[in-house]
Amino acid sequence: MGIPREQGLDNTHKLLSEGFHYIPDRRRKFQSDIFQTRLLGQKVICIGGEEASSVFYDQEKFKRKGAAPNRIKESLFGKGGVQGLDGVAHKHRKQLFMSLMTPDRLSELRKITRKQWQIAIDNWQKKQKMSLFHESEKLMCRIACEWAGVPLFASELNLRTRDLAAMIDAFGAVGPRHWKGRIARNRSEKWARHLIREVRDGTRNPDEDTACYAMAWHRDLNGKLLDLQIAAVELLNILRPITAIGRYVTFGAMAMHEFPETKAKLQTGDDEDSRMFVQEVRRYYPFGPFLGARVRNNFKWNGHHFKKGTLVLLDVYGTSHDLDLWENPEMFSPERFREWKGSPFNFIPQGGGDYDMGHRCAGEWVTIDVMKVSLEYLAKQIDYQMPNQNLDYSMVRIPTLPRSRFMINQVAGK
Repeated sequence: MGIPREQGLDNTHKLLSEGFHYIPDRRRKFQSDIFQTRLLGQKVICIGGEEASSVFYDQEKFKRKGAAPNRIKESLFGKGGVQGLDGVAHKHRKQLFMSLMTPDRLSELRKITRKQWQIAIDNWQKKQKMSLFHESEKLMCRIACEWAGVPLFASELNLRTRDLAAMIDAFGAVGPRHWKGRIARNRSEKWARHLIREVRDGTRNPDEDTACYAMAWHRDLNGKLLDLQIAAVELLNILRPITAIGRYVTFGAMAMHEFPETKAKLQTGDDEDSRMFVQEVRRYYPFGPFLGARVRNNFKWNGHHFKKGTLVLLDVYGTSHDLDLWENPEMFSPERFREWKGSPFNFIPQGGGDYDMGHRCAGEWVTIDVMKVSLEYLAKQIDYQMPNQNLDYSMVRIPTLPRSRFMINQVAGK
């Protein structure tokens, strides 16, 4: 059986001009959860849906090494990090991250998040007007550093936040945004190397259950300490994703504004209402459009042949809006998660499959916990006004965010 093909010598320009809609639109056009195209000069197979996701996360069929282009490694991920590992090496490194996700550490994270939100609210009340997006990124940076055992002086908050945010913003970017992300990564890795070096030479002593300590003293499969550079990359793989939660917080505020009935439910509801709201924000709003992997060995799926080495893109955004998986997917409805069974393959905003052995993001619990605390504060602990502004967001810009960056004023604590 042949795979439907997108015509054209190279369709990179179409991907750049259509963004999040590129893969979902063609899945609908071809009435298929698989199609072939050419991107950046190479053959690419695009897949989507629950069954495709389960295949994509089969480590016997796919590998991550060689999937991410250098421009992504040089800005977003860094080189040598857990995202690009496979097999035993990946499982060993993944346990480094999973060791940080204990109930006690997540409880500490929620405590830190509440404390930092209270500090932020006290400061926001003194401001005439501010961008919730930018302030949320700074708030998330403070949370990330405190939880990870990383020192962050007030004088460097803006620089560290800008750099971590620039790495995130470089994903899918070309031109100045990409180069800004690369410069930010180089500067951040230098900072992280310095921190790891201080821990190793005894001049800095973070708590043993923090990421800073864990990255500094982690040993590879041969019993050797991680290379200083790789340890720095992995430390940033804690700080950067937590800072990125600022985007989800902003979209959560968008949801409260666009669907005020859900804000009222959040204000009067229980923990389950909060959890459902967070999950629906993660499903409904665009964050990451797709993920990539390469075929490890030749295999056949649904009559289609996958050749070793072929790049395959999994439609993350389209799977979260798939009519076969979600009733009225273009409707914002937290209640859909009340009966949701928690499939590891039909809801994949931070990857799918198994946490411990696979490539599902170890920090998904972090994202959910920080979002719950944050959005509860926004709904219950403060009042604010919104000046006239453009809250539209582009489905072409990757990653996207409201054009106005969500401006608020007259912040008052309750």
